[in-house]
Amino acid sequence: MSYDKGLQDEKIKIGTKQTLKIVEQGLAAEVYVAEDADARVTSKIITLCEKQGIKLTYVATMRDLGKACGIEVGAAAVAVVNAN
Repeated sequence: MSYDKGLQDEKIKIGTKQTLKIVEQGLAAEVYVAEDADARVTSKIITLCEKQGIKLTYVATMRDLGKACGIEVGAAAVAVVNAN
């Protein structure tokens, strides 16, 4: 799935806290991280995704990621929740 199509049709969790929670629970199918987000905020999510083998996709800006999710503000991280 490409974020260009938008993430509105997917079951997603927006934001670093929600994304981290879903990743820790093993429920994330894919995680999107904004490249311009503060590394202190996203590094734990990235590390967990790599450790658990969760697909990690980088998006150029927080604004682009927020727009793909259908929200008016930027987002540092978004998790697509596994349908299982």
